[in-house]
Amino acid sequence: MARNTPWEGTEVGPLSGYRIVELAGIGPGPFCGMMLSDMGAEVIRVDRIAPGGGRSRDVLNRNRSSIAVDLKQPEGVGTVLRLCEKADAIFEGFRPGVTERLGLGPEHCMARNPKLVYGRMTGWGQDGPMAQAAGHDINYIALSGALDAIGPKGGKPVPPLNLVGDFGGGGMLLAFGIVCALLEAQKSGKGQVIDAAMVDGASTLMSMFFTMKASGGWREERGSHLLDGGAHFYDTYETADGKHVCIGSIEPQFYAELLQKTGVDVARFRPQMDAGQWPVLKEELARVFRTKTRDEWRAIMEGSDVCFAPVLSLSEAPAHPHNVHRKTFVELDGVVQPAAAPRFSRTPGGVRHAARRPGEDTDAVLASFGFSAAEIADLHARGAVGRDQ
Repeated sequence: MARNTPWEGTEVGPLSGYRIVELAGIGPGPFCGMMLSDMGAEVIRVDRIAPGGGRSRDVLNRNRSSIAVDLKQPEGVGTVLRLCEKADAIFEGFRPGVTERLGLGPEHCMARNPKLVYGRMTGWGQDGPMAQAAGHDINYIALSGALDAIGPKGGKPVPPLNLVGDFGGGGMLLAFGIVCALLEAQKSGKGQVIDAAMVDGASTLMSMFFTMKASGGWREERGSHLLDGGAHFYDTYETADGKHVCIGSIEPQFYAELLQKTGVDVARFRPQMDAGQWPVLKEELARVFRTKTRDEWRAIMEGSDVCFAPVLSLSEAPAHPHNVHRKTFVELDGVVQPAAAPRFSRTPGGVRHAARRPGEDTDAVLASFGFSAAEIADLHARGAVGRDQ
């Protein structure tokens, strides 16, 4: 359905035609907004009113228009409620109860639009003993069991950046929930509230490991298992030039190719699944990998069934031939960043524009939602909305 929007004519992706309001936050919220807007949804980011600044280089805020609103003013809250009347979804990432106190909770917004999907992103969830406690990714994945499982044998748990809680178990989970609720609303004509908690999402990501535990294949000892660096055939190794490669030769035929290409004693390495031998065999493989540079190992193993890859830095990854061929990374306004994913054969998503300055699109967005020029001018006069200067 065509709409007169600031980005008219640029709609791409399977979510084109959906309007979603994002109450600006940090981390998982913006990532959710990026995923939805990458797939073509018109996501309007409601930012705070702030002095004008330079162009943002925040990849997580790409592809959205920005309006600046003072949510402490009734007129600002009323502005967002009017957006909800013509939106398909809204999402926020505040502590439980904050939007209710602002007058923008689910009851307030859905009273204006019963079909509205209302997404909520928190660490601990909307209820429970921890619901009001402060926290970050590391805390949520600790409570899920994920953090305890990651780290070297005999060492302490190691945070896997903030990928498991904030992004995989948070923003991606919320985006999935919003799309699910949008699909259901098409059938029922009713919206609903999505309680996306990072502790829940991180727990969901651990499903396979709970399977292993239930089947007796998981000991609660880090660095001792097939996929956590315990196995010599599934780990990273330093090369002669101080760089690293990784191997994941789990299947017998892949393992056989690893042994052939490294030139080790096949008989010595034959008991592949004898965990008691893993530490000794790992030391031997470490010695072998240190005999050649990373590029020399690439020449020997890359593209083979060893299940091999060089360990690349953020600077190196965009230049790898496979990523270049796939256009896995794009450069926009001088910022190299991941391209939109996943890929669609008929309605591809894409990166349309970089992050906008807070309030850069206030007037255009409000006009596209039916605000008159006089109403927009009045909101500016009252300080309820702002525009980038």
